[in-house]
Amino acid sequence: MQISVKTTSPANQKSACLVVGVLEHRKLSPSARQLDDASGGYLSKLLKQGDMDGKSGQTLMLHDVDGITARRILLVGCGRQASLDSRQFKKIIESTWNTLSDSAAREAVCYLGELTVKNRSHAECIRLMAEQMLLGEYRYQHKPRDKDEKKPAINKMLLDVSDRRHLHKAELAAQIATAIAKGANIARELGNLPANICTPTYLASSAQKNARGSKTTRVKVLGPKDIEKLKMGAFLSVAKGSREEPRLIVVEYKGGKKDERPHVLVGKGITFDSGGISIKPSAAMDEMKFDMCGAAGVLGTMVAIAELNLPVNVVAIVPSCENLPDGQASKPGDVVTSMSGQTIEVLNTDAEGRLILCDALTYSERFKPKTVIDVATLTGACVVALGKHACGLLSNDQKLADNLLRAGKRSGDRAWQLPLWEEYDEQLKSNFADMANIGGRDAGTITAACFLARYTEKMKWAHLDIAGVAWHSGHHKGATGRPVGLLTQYLLDQCGRKYQLS
Repeated sequence: MQISVKTTSPANQKSACLVVGVLEHRKLSPSARQLDDASGGYLSKLLKQGDMDGKSGQTLMLHDVDGITARRILLVGCGRQASLDSRQFKKIIESTWNTLSDSAAREAVCYLGELTVKNRSHAECIRLMAEQMLLGEYRYQHKPRDKDEKKPAINKMLLDVSDRRHLHKAELAAQIATAIAKGANIARELGNLPANICTPTYLASSAQKNARGSKTTRVKVLGPKDIEKLKMGAFLSVAKGSREEPRLIVVEYKGGKKDERPHVLVGKGITFDSGGISIKPSAAMDEMKFDMCGAAGVLGTMVAIAELNLPVNVVAIVPSCENLPDGQASKPGDVVTSMSGQTIEVLNTDAEGRLILCDALTYSERFKPKTVIDVATLTGACVVALGKHACGLLSNDQKLADNLLRAGKRSGDRAWQLPLWEEYDEQLKSNFADMANIGGRDAGTITAACFLARYTEKMKWAHLDIAGVAWHSGHHKGATGRPVGLLTQYLLDQCGRKYQLS
């Protein structure tokens, strides 16, 4: 779908559908009032008859209204103006998109950006609208389609900007939303693919494919022999149990100055996680195809920043393999040596994500990074602690943590900081190696981050545990594309005021 912005007059706008808001107690938005005047009070009459009262999420489609050039008018309930925040606004846009998708309209003009949303500028509302609609457009590509299955008919969406002075910012907002949605939808598609298709090799080829046509992006893929030469013993110990070869995927985006130090993003790429010898329960094990959503999110972010041509240098590092219980697989009690030279006692082979990440984090040192952010579906403990709403954030640098928290708030892709104290680090003690790969039942998310922190002492580093937010279960099962929004916003923030919408 093509998104554009423009200042228009709703009463004279030729379109398949005009989308306007109705607040609670049947209060028409400014654009809806203009349509009401042009139609001789038709909208007011409908509201008085009780067809709609403006409660949030309500929709009412009208056809061929006298005095209106457009063929349809979609009235959208927006709730109480006083309580309209970003979360409520997103729900309103979702209802709008669902109704439009079920209609026969091929293009529409949306005037909901004129609503006042708490702590959001007009441009930020444009971004929220565009992003939600483009995310709503996503359909899993590899599923055979029924002939009668309906796809969204909308292929053009015009977002009205009521004040011409805001057009420049609104155009930037639409560009940012389009780039983030593209990156997130790529991440969703990778996450949704079954593990027999999305192997480490497939993930690497996907990164190469997405970089084609970009003059600023270069991809390097390392195989087993290369990984062995790097002495990544922790990474290889996880890959041993699978017939699928591991891959270390390195994506370099050079949009900044030649000598400018890059930001490094590290994504966990376990394309299927059985738990290894410490095998998982069979119930819902199919969802372990989502264990590479950290990798997918990082690769999606690289697509987004390339689309925006951001003036910044970024490196994505993705260690990718499967974790399976073959006869050669690592066993509980094995001791492995990481690229850093530190030894690890593997007490639980299902705590494998940190084993591949620690070597990738050590590898990232060669880029002399400004910051390093790793992204991983790392612990079930994070799901217990934070549920499905916020990812866990731990960091050895408070300024970096604050920047990520702020980016999460701006993008609506929120994080919540957990402590990284020395007391927790003591739980990783081992009698047979420098450390154990688990710290016991208590504070599992924190001890996992403490493990990674031992490999990042030379860097400004943050860890995002996305185990709770990377996918939905149940009837709406599927990858979410998070945290592409958060990471892209963080990188936008590094580029100065030019890219800010507030």
